[in-house]
Amino acid sequence: MADTLIPLFCIVDDFCKEFIPQWETQLIEQGLKKRRTHSRLSPSEIMSIFIHFHQMRFRDFKNYYFRYVIPYLRGYFPQLVSYSRFVELLKSVSIPLCAFLQTLTGEKTGIYFVDSLVLEACHIKREHQNKVFKGLAKKSKSSMGWFFGFKLHLIINEKGELIAFKLTKGNVDDREPVPDLTQDLAGKLFGDKGYISFPLFEELFKQGLQLITKVRKNMKNKLISVFDKILLRKRSIIETVNDQLKNISQIQHTRHRSVWNFIVNILAALIAYALQPKKPSLNIQKIELY
Repeated sequence: MADTLIPLFCIVDDFCKEFIPQWETQLIEQGLKKRRTHSRLSPSEIMSIFIHFHQMRFRDFKNYYFRYVIPYLRGYFPQLVSYSRFVELLKSVSIPLCAFLQTLTGEKTGIYFVDSLVLEACHIKREHQNKVFKGLAKKSKSSMGWFFGFKLHLIINEKGELIAFKLTKGNVDDREPVPDLTQDLAGKLFGDKGYISFPLFEELFKQGLQLITKVRKNMKNKLISVFDKILLRKRSIIETVNDQLKNISQIQHTRHRSVWNFIVNILAALIAYALQPKKPSLNIQKIELY
């Protein structure tokens, strides 16, 4: 729809006009820039189309491109390329997409929620046949059973805004990426029982971040404030975000034929969510946290 596409393109194009010249200058200085194959579509056009796909609730990009982009958006993108050519071009915007996502991180409010999202590379029974993610994806077990793929670790605030994210192999412990994700954060961090760890609690506490989780059955219940108990019960907000990323932004599918396109798909899905005007949020009045 034009009412969402035009504002999206304006935001992306403004970012690209500022970022890409600086990025290319650094590539030249480091000797990393190579001659590119000419493309009729600009980076901002490629990024806008792919982010728009994640906003439109189509189940797969091919269907979106043939049934929506080509028939209805050619007037906005007169230099449209074929579907196969467009898929080839996605790799070229991976760095700009990543940088653009960093500009959309949310406000540091002092109240944060952490969780991991399973991204399956393929059905578990076909793990040995998968060649695209050979040596990258790993077999592991979640609350839903065994899977073969990756984990996307997320931290959001109580407004549903993205604060930090990290992609790891599927067999990485949920607690391992937390120190990297929580750099420069202070306040309270709420997680499920999978984040219980006294060394992690101590490490985060030293930087001013209190890790609060539910206790296991074999653990003594610790005294926490009523406010913390309420927020701990509201931890489902991040599960709602995960659900939206999977079912609205289409962050996961098992049809990837390239690692780069897998990465670009994740970045575009997160951007689409970050630009979403209405996010899952908690109506919390400003109170003293400490």
